[in-house]
Amino acid sequence: MNLPNASFSKPLIAWYLQNKRSLPWRQTKDPYKIWLSEIMLQQTRVEQGLPYYEKFLLHFPKVEDLANASEQEVLKLWQGLGYYSRARNLHATAKYVAFECSGVFPNNYKDLKKLKGVGDYTASAIASICFDEAAAVVDGNVYRALSRSFGIDTPIDSSAGQKEFKALAQELIDPSQPGTFNQAMMEFGARLCKPRNPDCPDCFFKDRCIALATDKIGSLPVKKGKTKVRKRYFNYIVPQGPEGQTLLIQKETKGIWHKLFEFPNLETAAPATAEEVTGSTVFKEIFKAGHSPELLRYNDEPVRHKLSHQHLEITFWIASYQTALEGAISQDQLQDFPVPVVLERFINSYNF
Repeated sequence: MNLPNASFSKPLIAWYLQNKRSLPWRQTKDPYKIWLSEIMLQQTRVEQGLPYYEKFLLHFPKVEDLANASEQEVLKLWQGLGYYSRARNLHATAKYVAFECSGVFPNNYKDLKKLKGVGDYTASAIASICFDEAAAVVDGNVYRALSRSFGIDTPIDSSAGQKEFKALAQELIDPSQPGTFNQAMMEFGARLCKPRNPDCPDCFFKDRCIALATDKIGSLPVKKGKTKVRKRYFNYIVPQGPEGQTLLIQKETKGIWHKLFEFPNLETAAPATAEEVTGSTVFKEIFKAGHSPELLRYNDEPVRHKLSHQHLEITFWIASYQTALEGAISQDQLQDFPVPVVLERFINSYNF
């Protein structure tokens, strides 16, 4: 850490101004648009998030429009972007800003951080870009760039590491153009100092990068340990009526896909048999007395769906019935409900 502030920030900003991608949120200082982009880009690549950003602004040009939307409408537009708690927090914060703050976002880091779903990184980004506050951002890209550039092996998932990297980023930030510096840091980590195959030959910092000089690019940054991945077995029971009617249930329990809609789901400790499905409480609650559904396994091999800390093995079971089913919806209505992306793929491929 023997490099003075300017020797890092000046070449970084110069590189950024020459090489930055043209992105819509870089053409504005509107807190609503910056907040929207930052929430969407958490744990999401720019290429994936950009269409959602444009779609949200088309539907909700102002924070008041987002606040007045229904939760189901917001979740449907978010469908496929993942980490759905972000969408629920986005909606809650829009309501707070629109109804409690007269549509005006807080103009400083401290108050921005009080908003639901806004942490240190997002508050720093908005405060620096919109209000020129010298609040340094620290995310995965920044951890990686600083760890390699300065040869820091303190684990980034430790409290000591988080404090150390935040302090270093704060020391390096250019107070005269904090928003530009922060965006340059993010671009640097995303474009040059990538997790795999970083572009070291073209890096503006290659002559002073400690990790490059000591052959530690592949081992930095350091993490204490990986989170254990949990394996789960989902059995989706897909009712199918004589005219394509089916049934969706809103997921009320906390955890993945909270507030999204799904087919009735039987979770088992291992791959289930047809007898286990028809004998389950879930199945019996759907098809009460008077129904005699025919059950057929749709996919011979489970659909494997990987989440950050969970691996799901999903089997779809088609339950054909003839007698009217309580709560059933038509095939056309099916398209109106926000569902997990793995169910969206099934719905699009299956002929109800």
